[in-house]
Amino acid sequence: MSGYWIHTRQMNLCWRFAGKLKSIRMQPVNLPAPVKYRYMPLNSTLQIPVIRLSDADAETLFEQLREKLSPQGNVVSPEGRQRTIELFGEPLSPQQVVERICHDVRLQGLPAVLDYTRKLDRKELTAETIRVSAEELAQAHAQADPQYLSTLRQIRENIQEFQRAILNRDVRVVRDLGPGRIELRQRYLPMKRVGICVPGGAAAYPSTLLMTAVPAQTAGVAEIAVVAPPTPFGSYNTDLLAACHELGITEVYRLGGAQAVAAMAYGIEGLPRVDKIVGPGNLFVALAKRHVYGQVDIDSIAGPSEVIVLADETADPAFVASDLISQAEHSPGSAVLITWHEPLLQAVQHELTRQLDLLSRGDLARQSLQDYSALILADSAEQAARVTDQLATEHLHISTADPEIMLRQVQNAGAIFLGHYTPVALGDYVAGPSHVLPTGGTARFANGLCANDFLKRSSIIGYDCDALAADADLVRLLADKEGLTAHRNSVDIRLRTEIR
Repeated sequence: MSGYWIHTRQMNLCWRFAGKLKSIRMQPVNLPAPVKYRYMPLNSTLQIPVIRLSDADAETLFEQLREKLSPQGNVVSPEGRQRTIELFGEPLSPQQVVERICHDVRLQGLPAVLDYTRKLDRKELTAETIRVSAEELAQAHAQADPQYLSTLRQIRENIQEFQRAILNRDVRVVRDLGPGRIELRQRYLPMKRVGICVPGGAAAYPSTLLMTAVPAQTAGVAEIAVVAPPTPFGSYNTDLLAACHELGITEVYRLGGAQAVAAMAYGIEGLPRVDKIVGPGNLFVALAKRHVYGQVDIDSIAGPSEVIVLADETADPAFVASDLISQAEHSPGSAVLITWHEPLLQAVQHELTRQLDLLSRGDLARQSLQDYSALILADSAEQAARVTDQLATEHLHISTADPEIMLRQVQNAGAIFLGHYTPVALGDYVAGPSHVLPTGGTARFANGLCANDFLKRSSIIGYDCDALAADADLVRLLADKEGLTAHRNSVDIRLRTEIR
């Protein structure tokens, strides 16, 4: 939902720690006690939690922090409660709001979408104005800064180069049995139609468009529908519209929040349903994607951006601090430093304080650092690697003397950045892999978006009569074991001499 009536810290899916730290229980508690962290003893307004894993109370501190960062789909601020009463006649949780919106859109279609856009986004749209016209897209492109367009083209080439290299190819296996031949294939075909959510609440994100649309295009998807909220940073943003035109995207809709997800999942007048929905958004977008999964495919249920910086004594404190702030400025965003070199904690804290005062979004980043972040001191590099792996972060920056050594010890991360000169911003904008990545600890089983996620695969099996005869006894035995007589009969009937 792209309205602004839930408090920011409760509106978003908050970053959470996942798995279990060795010897540290990670079970959720219903009513956590107030978090009482240690803070670095500096003359600074920044109070970022410090956790030493060797301390006796590390378990408690970690549990409280984890609980604080867990995603909540049923938490409402007093303001949010009052707003739901005004809109729906009763206080509803975010999950209930999403269920109501999706239900109404599924039954009523476009009228429900326009109604929720008017109520939640305070924007009056019609069936004619909900879609950005071809003239608007062309005009935005014509008026765009040539250097901006050149940058888009270079980034598109970078993404295409990487995505083509990893794209799945058809596989063919042939078994010659003498008399008899078996041919097995795995076929990959692009999905026909994909929907992309582009955020537009606090900033414009042409990078999200690039990192979702270009992998889909590389896979061969023919139809791409883009939705962005009807805001100055969303579907009224000329830079975003110019990027759509540059990529050849002609379907752009002024829709945000749960109503946008529901419209793409179920289809409405003027916006046919899609096969898959990708792209980030606020809590309501994430909950709506979860709600419609099964009607359509989705990429993930994404929360706020997060990073772990795994650093040793060779790391530059200024570099580390800049990496932490760059994720925290998403507000909310989580940034965690894990090191076994204790002097680095103090040095990074000093740099955080210094740099926050120089940045335009410093106040927002400061709040995220205090609310959703931590500095963690491990006993050794090995323990730091284990903890990093168990937290399964979205972005992992290994800032050590030999990052390849640490890389071999860590499995769970959405994207991994090696060395002192590979800031996460390179992955966010230009490198080539998509920046749409698993969050909230889900990197232990989920993967980042790529071109292969837009491919539909089918296995293809072909036997001739002699090959069927060769494998017939194998089928018969298993069919008899399972009591599936029709399975056996489907083989036997083909091998009877009289019908050959």
